[in-house]
Amino acid sequence: MYQGSRWEAFSLVFLRTVVGWHFLYEGYYKLMLPGWTRAGAPLNHWSAAGYLNASSGPFASLGHALANPAIVSWLDLLIPIALLLIGLSLVLGLFTQLGTWGALGLLTMFYLTNIPLAGGPQPNMEGNYLIVNKTLIEWAAVLVVLTRHTGRIAGLDTLWTRNRTSGLGFALQGGREFVEGGL
Repeated sequence: MYQGSRWEAFSLVFLRTVVGWHFLYEGYYKLMLPGWTRAGAPLNHWSAAGYLNASSGPFASLGHALANPAIVSWLDLLIPIALLLIGLSLVLGLFTQLGTWGALGLLTMFYLTNIPLAGGPQPNMEGNYLIVNKTLIEWAAVLVVLTRHTGRIAGLDTLWTRNRTSGLGFALQGGREFVEGGL
């Protein structure tokens, strides 16, 4: 049982849900392209190649290597699927801890391949960033969702835990989850 105030619980679940929606929609959008403009012209297929080729952070060489056409074709499928699964996990509150770890992994890769160091306007970029950008802010939000175990507050994790207390040995005791038998 969650011990914080109702407003705190609402805020944490709301944060988890909006971050989840962002991941879910980004994955959906990338999978649904090509799409159509309002004028009826087809849009280009989404690819990670542009982002990877523009890598400038400490892992820029990794980003450039991953932009290899043989690799990027797999990434173009895996990244949207990962975004969708993470988004569903966070929106539904199902396997929330796993979803947050996946989100942190992707956001860490995205940030470390393109740390904003210019500090001023960049072509084709929204905003002006120096070290802290939207990716790092979302990373911090996901860290809060992870550390506060929001799946225990509201979501399908609460039902999963309640329904599995007998068969798999999951239990809630004193507000802490544990697994019997050392799993």
